[in-house]
Amino acid sequence: MHEDHEANADMGEPLLRRRHSLAHVLAQAVREVRPDARLGFGPAIETGFYYDFLLETPLSDHDLAAVEERMRRIVREDQPFQRVDLPADEAVARLERMGEPLKVEWARELAARGEASLSFYENGAFADLCEGPHVSRTGEIAADAFKLDKVAGAYWRGDEKRPMLTRVYGLAFPSRDELDAFLEQRRLAEERDHRKLGRELELFAISPEVGPGLPLWLPHGTVVRDELEALARETEFRAGYERVATPHITRAQLYYTSGHLPYYQEGMFPPMRLEGEDDYYLKPMNCPHHHMIYAHRPRSYRELPLRLAEYGSVYRYEQSGALSGLLRVRGMTMNDAHIYCRPDQLEEELRAVVEMHRYYYDLFRLSSFWMRLSLHEPTDGHKYVEDPEAWAYSEGVLKRVLATLDIPHRARTGEAAFYGPKIDFQIRNVVGREETASTAQLDFAMPQRFDLAYIGEDGQPHRPYIIHRAPLGTHERFVAFLVEHFGGAFPTWMAPVQVAVIPVGERFLGYAGKVAAALRSHLLRAQVDDSAESLNKKIRRATVAKVPNVVVVGGRDEEQGAVTWRRYVSQKEQISLPLEAFVATVQALRAGRLMDNFADTELPKVG
Repeated sequence: MHEDHEANADMGEPLLRRRHSLAHVLAQAVREVRPDARLGFGPAIETGFYYDFLLETPLSDHDLAAVEERMRRIVREDQPFQRVDLPADEAVARLERMGEPLKVEWARELAARGEASLSFYENGAFADLCEGPHVSRTGEIAADAFKLDKVAGAYWRGDEKRPMLTRVYGLAFPSRDELDAFLEQRRLAEERDHRKLGRELELFAISPEVGPGLPLWLPHGTVVRDELEALARETEFRAGYERVATPHITRAQLYYTSGHLPYYQEGMFPPMRLEGEDDYYLKPMNCPHHHMIYAHRPRSYRELPLRLAEYGSVYRYEQSGALSGLLRVRGMTMNDAHIYCRPDQLEEELRAVVEMHRYYYDLFRLSSFWMRLSLHEPTDGHKYVEDPEAWAYSEGVLKRVLATLDIPHRARTGEAAFYGPKIDFQIRNVVGREETASTAQLDFAMPQRFDLAYIGEDGQPHRPYIIHRAPLGTHERFVAFLVEHFGGAFPTWMAPVQVAVIPVGERFLGYAGKVAAALRSHLLRAQVDDSAESLNKKIRRATVAKVPNVVVVGGRDEEQGAVTWRRYVSQKEQISLPLEAFVATVQALRAGRLMDNFADTELPKVG
């Protein structure tokens, strides 16, 4: 019997059967190559299947071709699968005779759980303890729609104190075209992996001396961060937000008030203990600090909505095994804001928050996105604040807002925050990976916890509602997403180096410097390549660095006060134009925040 905890229930029964059967065929083929192999588990998984083997000499990637060829032969032989059910004690005895110690252990455990009978599947001369499901015959598997992928190590039952097994992964899809499409998408994902491009483009570094999950932003990466923050700052200013700044640490009592202590203590760094003072914590989120800003003086209904925004740095203790580049970190800077508003303002404010998300996604050409409405589970009183009236009102508000917007959305029960319902914004990039880009939460509990109030028209105190929102998420996660979305080729306005100036020879270095100075005088990021390498190598270097604009200058350009401009997205095309016109064009690319890293973007008129 296989462990099937990794099988994807969404793959559909026919594909599940084929993938599970292929795991069985893989074990059969490995036993032909390595008769000494002892069998572990072999489930179907999201992209195919795997099987674990206990081997005296582990398999390597070089062995996969021979195993795969045997698998295809087994498929061509159209061997029938036959299920055999045995009483548990007989199944254990059969596995002992077969010399399968791992399967014996598992069968005994199943028997101890009360399983009266266990099933085997047989085909040809091979048999395996397995619950299925399988296809009826191996010939039902498309021989050209699977491929062995890689070899890895895995501890038996996931326990590092148990034997190390050899895990062979395979890919399997309904057709050859879908397999090829997956392989191409994966190739693209590997090519665009933000960790790979982050190293090559010198965007960020992780230093063991600083600590895992604490990225160091290098000069190029800091440019991208700064440009994102400037975008948010300008967008929020136009939308009526006010910027604030809060400290990185706070007394423990603030987090007892908010509920982070003790309920979320495992996600926080340990306290700083100071003699004669309360414990202090690194802040895991900005919300409590913003609530204290709201509460620092009495508020009138006329002041609301009050929109407080901050690019605030927070720290969360992620397990070391979960850390991954910029996607999962321990130190992050968040495009955070909290909107304090009256009940009659909620729908308008929430609609504006969603529209701000849409503006950003349209700007970055993130066209594939949808929203998940996360609701509470009324029967789970331990997980959520007990206030049925507030839950009903808040969830009704979000449902009404989403009903007025032309954006795909789905409701999920049981996924709300403990203090209120939320909207998760799901986006998918060009390599197919879906991420939760950000969340907008409607909070009716924190005003009560922090005793927040405003004086209404009736002269009486009332509780505000709070909307938590961060459309650009964290710098770390959003930059990682954009690196992969753009393949590292940022638009001019975000690019670390906006213009590379390349003289055709050493005697034109002076003019190249003049061109760069003209650009920098307008706060445009320009660099002169003054190396002694050939012109072609200099152009190649700028291309590898994905600089969006390259200008080559020589004698005629200097005489005419012009430049020869070529772009990363159309490297074979080049334009000669006056220096002033070129500077104005790059200024327009920046000012309009044009996505000129896409070939179909219309460039500003030049000349």
